[in-house]
Amino acid sequence: MATESMLENARVNFDRAAATLGGVYDAELLRKLRFPKERSELRLTPQLSDGNVHVFTAYIVHHNNSLGPCKGGIRMSPSVTLDDITALAMEMTWKCALIGVPFGGGKSGIVADPRQLTPDDKQTLIRNFTRNAHRHINPLVYIPAPDMGTNEQDMGHIKDTIAYSNGHATTQGCYVTGKPVLLGGIPGRGKATGRGVAIASDAAMKHIGADLKGAPVIVQGFGNVGAVTCAELAARGARIVGVSDIAEAVYDERGLDVDRLMAYARSNGSLKGCGQGRVVSPEGLLEMACVLLVPAATGNQITAENAGKIQARVVAEGANGPTTPDADAILHKRNVFVIPDILCNAGGVFVSYLEYTQETQQEQMTEEDVKSRLEKRMRDKFKLVVGTAEKQRLSTRDASMHLALESVCAATVARGNLP
Repeated sequence: MATESMLENARVNFDRAAATLGGVYDAELLRKLRFPKERSELRLTPQLSDGNVHVFTAYIVHHNNSLGPCKGGIRMSPSVTLDDITALAMEMTWKCALIGVPFGGGKSGIVADPRQLTPDDKQTLIRNFTRNAHRHINPLVYIPAPDMGTNEQDMGHIKDTIAYSNGHATTQGCYVTGKPVLLGGIPGRGKATGRGVAIASDAAMKHIGADLKGAPVIVQGFGNVGAVTCAELAARGARIVGVSDIAEAVYDERGLDVDRLMAYARSNGSLKGCGQGRVVSPEGLLEMACVLLVPAATGNQITAENAGKIQARVVAEGANGPTTPDADAILHKRNVFVIPDILCNAGGVFVSYLEYTQETQQEQMTEEDVKSRLEKRMRDKFKLVVGTAEKQRLSTRDASMHLALESVCAATVARGNLP
């Protein structure tokens, strides 16, 4: 939909937050945090099932580790760029700081289309990436997780590759999160991001004096985050009136059957031909009538061109960077309540932290433990952001960034300037 650079948008958000801290921290410190510590480009050359050697490009970015080892998912997409990964790593720094986990920001990208790979070829590519990236991945350096185009099975392959390379039955410590429970994963990790979006959305609706029960909701994106968000919001009584994925967008003001949609998507690979509601354009879906809008697909979906047409009272950013800075200003002026991505979709990294501690300490947590701790953390941080926004007369995004940047600055100063 839009051509804005994810990296430029991330830097605009950073610069606005830095301006609120200019009198507290010096300009050189803030400038230091504006750029990543390390950007690496890898060349992967696996032999796939057709018998040929294929060449793929991969990227790894460590943005900042002042609060702890870098944390961030592996994105597999034919269009991902080094600048995209840099922007996402930067966002992970602020997300980890805001949600209160001892991680810094990192991210990886593999330039490939997972839909064009057989399961065996994808496993070969993931294992090849792991062998080439082994020096970057460590519990005290960088801990990957699933992201767009990757899943828990891929994380299991990463763990196995590292264990095999070391001649061990398993890894000592947590090298990767979001892996299968049988391999040391944590119950509820797969639903954590979507569940966190639903918790934040419920808190936002209460904040503006609206009732989530019966409220019309549109969710853009029906992957792991979007589908789980739909299910969680429906379970809380919301009426899901519109959904979309890469193949189709449907809308029905009376409400859609989320369980049927999820079953259809699992069986058919997309929503195309699902037979519910009326088919609308993906762009038009964002502008249709609802109280709560959840952009949970990809970046730069709400822009200066369509922000004035958004009918929702609350925008819950399930995706990373779905709203451009220009659009953000328009929404703020129109009193649309925005739950910024570094808060709204931080449930995934919070539960990743629980998985990290569980594996490090050789303990086990139940899904009920995970759900209750996630609920409390999301609501506590929501209150903190809203309170900061009101006290300092900032937008919710600027308040979130202010809190996150303040935490990273304080950690950087505490560590000192010398290595």
